Amino acid sequence: MLTVDKSRYDNAWYSQGASRITVALWFLVNALVIRTSFIPFSKLKVLILRVFGASVGTNVTIKPGVSVKYPWKLKIGDYVGLGENVWIDNLGEVVIGNQVTLSQGAMLLTGNHDYKSSKFDLVVKPIMVEEGAWIGARSIVCPGVTCGSHAVLTVGSIAKKDLEPYGIYAGDPAQKIKTRVITE
Repeated sequence: MLTVDKSRYDNAWYSQGASRITVALWFLVNALVIRTSFIPFSKLKVLILRVFGASVGTNVTIKPGVSVKYPWKLKIGDYVGLGENVWIDNLGEVVIGNQVTLSQGAMLLTGNHDYKSSKFDLVVKPIMVEEGAWIGARSIVCPGVTCGSHAVLTVGSIAKKDLEPYGIYAGDPAQKIKTRVITE
């Protein structure tokens, strides 16, 4: 039986998408401005994300504690809310549609490792959160998942597969429990 041999691990194929200087500068700015609770101003945070290459729409709210791995791999639509301590771990592209809410502590995770590989290879897949979707507090969206239009991932749930539009999902792995009906 084979074992894991991380001395053979090689993610040289992976590109951060920016120079080492840009990445280092972003890590510093992310820590000092975006993640901090001392600067609660969303407009400043949006401006900084744009300066670092993110596409950010209008009326985007970014609460304290939000962390973005690589802004140049991030697209955010209009009227989006990112709650406290949201973590966008975007080794790959993340697209967040209009009217989306990511509640406190939600995590969008585009990278993982291949547990079947003896080299523990890095696997990166994009995430799409479509218009009107709501990702509940402390929920996780895994690599390669699309959260359909107006889908809901309830508190503490883990989306390992696509969520269909207007579906309400709960659990680990998240399973559809009912259909979302929006009134008025």
